[in-house]
Order: sequence, then structure tokens, then C-alpha cells
Amino acid sequence: MMIEPSIDKLLSQTNGNKYILCNVVSKRAKEIESVRRLELADQDKKSISIACEEIATGKVKTSNK
Repeated sequence: MMIEPSIDKLLSQTNGNKYILCNVVSKRAKEIESVRRLELADQDKKSISIACEEIATGKVKTSNK
């Protein structure tokens, strides 16, 4: 179960647009997974959690701002 970042913080990055948030998170998670496969890295965190954290901190910019 994902606790941090909260859904409210993630939605604030997309001006409350759930559709854009879903698309940005899924695209970034796919990018993270492809890099992991190439590096053969095994991490405890799931790619979706990493993607959400990056969006919440502003590391990944959304197109709706």
C-alpha cells in the first residue's frame, strides 16, 4: 500500500486532473522499469512508487501546469 506521497499532493501537480496524473505516473513507471532491466538492478521499491515520488517532488513535470 502506498502512503506517501498522498494522492492530494500528486493531484496538485496536475491541477486536480486524475487522467493526466494516471498517464504521467504510468509513463514514468515504464521508463523506470526499462532502465532497471537494462541495468539488471533489483530494488525494493516498485517503479510506480518511485514515479509518484518524482512527480510529487517536481522532478517530473506534468504538461497541465
